[in-house]
Amino acid sequence: MQILFVHGMGRSPLSGAPMLFYLRKRGYTTNTFGYSAALENFASIRNRLCRKIMQIAAQGEYVLIGHSLGGVLIRSALCELPMSCRSPEHVFLLGSPVVASRMAQKLSENLLFRLLTRDCGQLLASSKRMAAIAGLSVPNTSIVGTKGINGKYSPFLDELNDGVVAVSETSAEWIREEIRLPVRHTFLPSSSLVANIILKIL
Repeated sequence: MQILFVHGMGRSPLSGAPMLFYLRKRGYTTNTFGYSAALENFASIRNRLCRKIMQIAAQGEYVLIGHSLGGVLIRSALCELPMSCRSPEHVFLLGSPVVASRMAQKLSENLLFRLLTRDCGQLLASSKRMAAIAGLSVPNTSIVGTKGINGKYSPFLDELNDGVVAVSETSAEWIREEIRLPVRHTFLPSSSLVANIILKIL
């Protein structure tokens, strides 16, 4: 079984290293997909991801794990795959928004945010563009963090969140299973709790 990890915006494939090491110890073959939101637009990254998925799919069964924007990229890429391409056995979304991100919307006019995230950051802030990315028709699990800060100074007020996205921003009718963990957004791909859940489901 091949496993492909797609990291979040502003991170690198190394962000999932602890989780992937744990999965390899259990006999899985792991792969990573890297990108830079500051240097590539969303469509370009997605098209490269499509080619990577097709290469892995040609070798047999595979699983996809996407953190944050990585999960959005996975959903978009799966819509673009040819019918002849094998579908993943399971997709794991780690803190991945399925609607426009409140945090991205709040920062969308910030010059530094725009420079660092460019088209990908604007996509996350756009209700129209996020709505155009279809949900998943394959088995999937959304793993959501709940260790964000609440209160009147939080963009999420009293809503459960992981510090970057609210639980409601990761929820959709097509999600087969949602698991909530006391983990912050940044640490979802390196959490042993997340790795254990993935192993248990697989």
